[in-house]
Amino acid sequence: MQTRSKKKVVVIGGGIGSFVILSGLRDYPLDLSVIVTVTDDGGSTGRLRDEFGFLPVGDMRQCIVALSEDEAWLKQLMLYRFGKGRGLRGHNLGNLILTALEDLTGSESKALEVVDEIFALRGKILPISLSSVKLGAEYKSGKMIISEHKIELNKLLNDRILRLFTIPKAKINPAAQRVILGADLIILGPGDLFNSTIANIIIQGTTAAIQRSKAKILYIVNLMTLKSQTHNFKASDHVAAIENYLDVRVDYILINHEKIPDEIIKQYKKLDEYPVEDDLGIDRRVLRGNFLAKKVYRKSVSDSLKRSLLRHDSKKLAKAIMNFLKN
Repeated sequence: MQTRSKKKVVVIGGGIGSFVILSGLRDYPLDLSVIVTVTDDGGSTGRLRDEFGFLPVGDMRQCIVALSEDEAWLKQLMLYRFGKGRGLRGHNLGNLILTALEDLTGSESKALEVVDEIFALRGKILPISLSSVKLGAEYKSGKMIISEHKIELNKLLNDRILRLFTIPKAKINPAAQRVILGADLIILGPGDLFNSTIANIIIQGTTAAIQRSKAKILYIVNLMTLKSQTHNFKASDHVAAIENYLDVRVDYILINHEKIPDEIIKQYKKLDEYPVEDDLGIDRRVLRGNFLAKKVYRKSVSDSLKRSLLRHDSKKLAKAIMNFLKN
C-alpha cells in the first residue's frame, strides 16, 4: 500500500510572525520549511552581525525554538536575554549560540544543519539569501533610509514606503528556491509587512520562484498597523502591497475577526498604532475567524526593542491553514 506523501508547506517571513505559525504547524504531519530574512541589523543580532560578519541570526533563533522537539526549556534558553554584564547586556543567548556555530562550521547553512541535528527540528530553516545585505526604503516624500533597524524606527506620519530594496542586490539561496518550487502551500505573514515579509520577496529570484511554483499562496493579515511601515493601512492596503511585489494575486487571505480588548487597543494607541481595518468585503479568497492569542505579551525591561503586545493564536492559525491544504 502506497503511503500518502506529506504536504509541503513553506513559510516566508521572520521574527514573531513565523514563530507563531511554526509553533502551530509543527504538530501536523507536514514537510515544513521556513525562509527567513537576512536584513536584520538591530539589537543583539545587529551587534553580532557587525562584529562577526555573518548573516543575522535573530529570525533563525525564533524558528529553531518553534520547530524544536523540546520547546519548553529550549525556548527559555534560546530566548534568554542578558540584563547585565558590560559585554553581554542586551545580547540574546540564542544569538550567541548560533553565531558560535557559524564560526565553528564556517557558514550559516552548515550551522543550521548542525542545529537540526542538535535540536531535532521538525522542519527546515533557510535564509532567503546567502549574501550579507542592507535593507533600503525609498519613501513617497523622496526620503531614503538604509538599514532595517532605522526603517523600523522611522515615523511615517503622512509618508509611505514606495520601494524596498537591498544594498547590494542579492540572489535567492538555491535551497530556498528549491523548496518554493516544490511547495503545495506558501504562507506569507504575519509580521512586519515590509521588514519581514516583503524583505524576502525583493531578493532576486524569489518572485520568479513563487510565480513558477504550483503552490497556492496564503497571506495572513497583521492584527495591528505599524507606525513605521503601515500607518493608516487597511487590510486591502496590506494585500495590495504584497501582490504588487509578487506581481501575482494571492489565493487565500486570512484575517482576524475577533474583537481586540480595549485595554490592548489603548496600549497600542500610545504608539499611534491601531487594529487593521477589514475592508476586504465579499472577496471570496478571504477567511475570517477568531484568531487572537489570549496571553498578553509584554516588553522585557532588558530589551531596548519594542515587542508586540498582541499575537495570533498558533493553534487556531494552524487549524485554519490545514483547511486550506484540503482544497
